Amino acid sequence: MGVRPGTISEDSQVATCIEPEDPIWIGRVLGIGELVRVARMGAPVRIAPEARDRVSHMRQALERAIAGGRVFYGINTGLGALCETLVPTDQLVELQHNLVRSHAAGVGPELDLATVRAVMLLRAHTLALGASGISLDVLELLVEMINRRVHPCIPCRGSVGASGDLAPLAHLALVLIGEGTAIVGEERLAGHLALANAGLRPLQLGPKEGLSLINGTQLISAIGGLALADSRELLESADIIGALSLDAHLASTVLLDERIHAGKPHPGQGITARIQRALIEGSSLHRSHRDCGRVQDAYSFRCMPQVHGAVRDAFDYVLRALQIEMNSMTDNPLLLPAEGGDFDVLSGGNFHGANLALPLDHLSAALTTLGSISERRIARQVTQDQSRGLPAFLATQPGLESGFMLAQVTAAALVSECKALSHPASVDSIPTSAGQEDHVSMGPIAGSKLRTIVDLTARVLAIEASVAARAIDLRPQPTSAPLQRVHARIRSYIPPFEKDRPMGAEFEVLAQAILRGELRDAAGLSVPTQPARATHVD
Repeated sequence: MGVRPGTISEDSQVATCIEPEDPIWIGRVLGIGELVRVARMGAPVRIAPEARDRVSHMRQALERAIAGGRVFYGINTGLGALCETLVPTDQLVELQHNLVRSHAAGVGPELDLATVRAVMLLRAHTLALGASGISLDVLELLVEMINRRVHPCIPCRGSVGASGDLAPLAHLALVLIGEGTAIVGEERLAGHLALANAGLRPLQLGPKEGLSLINGTQLISAIGGLALADSRELLESADIIGALSLDAHLASTVLLDERIHAGKPHPGQGITARIQRALIEGSSLHRSHRDCGRVQDAYSFRCMPQVHGAVRDAFDYVLRALQIEMNSMTDNPLLLPAEGGDFDVLSGGNFHGANLALPLDHLSAALTTLGSISERRIARQVTQDQSRGLPAFLATQPGLESGFMLAQVTAAALVSECKALSHPASVDSIPTSAGQEDHVSMGPIAGSKLRTIVDLTARVLAIEASVAARAIDLRPQPTSAPLQRVHARIRSYIPPFEKDRPMGAEFEVLAQAILRGELRDAAGLSVPTQPARATHVD
């Protein structure tokens, strides 16, 4: 789920043409790229002027309605199964503080700082949409905590992703009232000390404000959004590494003929075929076996556009879902305009995480497929009777040396773990809150599994890249200019094989480089992949 200590991708950054110090405006529209810039690059956050107006207007209207004796769920009543219990006016502040304290029941390792920052940004953004009824003071403190790097300590487990990510968001909210714990710099401090250290003061929450801070899908969106940004790098790198393997394996490039893909016009399939054609064009290695008479290759090579393309299409589906969710009102109840300048307080289910849980589960299965086909290409290249003239396990002296034998074993282990994690969390539901919340999404679990699968798949691709680079070294002719640049970038992390040596640490650092987009940069692709506006990361 992105826990401290972090995953291998915790420090990775998605490429962006915008400088990190340029502010991100909440209350307008957020994209995945902006999420990454705040979470991982420390970009400052600002409240859009129109969002300030919306928040202030709705707060004033709510306070007038409460003073006039109107009754609203979660504002002057109990929560969940206690929704029919009216709370006296002089206890409304205590109600909100009790709500935050009681719901801070999360357990397990704490979220890494990048994920915490993502959660904070998304929570602030949904509040800035103006339907939560909070005061501007609450929103401003949350934004200042992001900018001054006051990071609440949030346990990673405890949310079922239905009545919002209640427990994790409650741990965040504790710090705003001077309780809980937070990380400031390298120090772990009590909430009030963390705020004081940053020149901030805790708040006393008014009616609705505690509920507004904890009710929403921001944990799912944060984990899913950062995992999606890294998944994009896996898509690009898989096509690049696959092309390197294709050339090293002396495989036919007929499989990339655009007429084939015009006959099955799935968008992702065509993109992968175009990328790989561009990468292999001009390869002397490819020209050297053009007339070999070989008609077909194994599916792990021949069906790359179809398989990689299906993963690309899955990515697009998840991207759409995440972008909608990130910019949605996920609170409950919602304060929404009514005729005559009044407002209605509407209880609905926008806090339910099914809109994300299903897509995130789908992307987990898709990335597992990406890792699975990569492992098969690894296996064929290290198996002597399948590798087309290469030595067993790509060793210099097979028998005396084991070469890349265990590299393939490691890849197999990683893929098998991904398969185990690909069982969808979203098909499960356990009723909570005395049966009032009788269907839940398990979206945080879907996000947690996806985060792990992203990191495991990056390692599988790193192993394939290492194997393909070694196979290229053993061929007498050079590959294409773009793939030579990719080969050189791999070699900056994986030295040429001369004799057996421990390679696990090398695979780790190459996996991180893949998540940072280094192979994509080295390839210098001119073929457009994902739309720049959709992801804000091109």
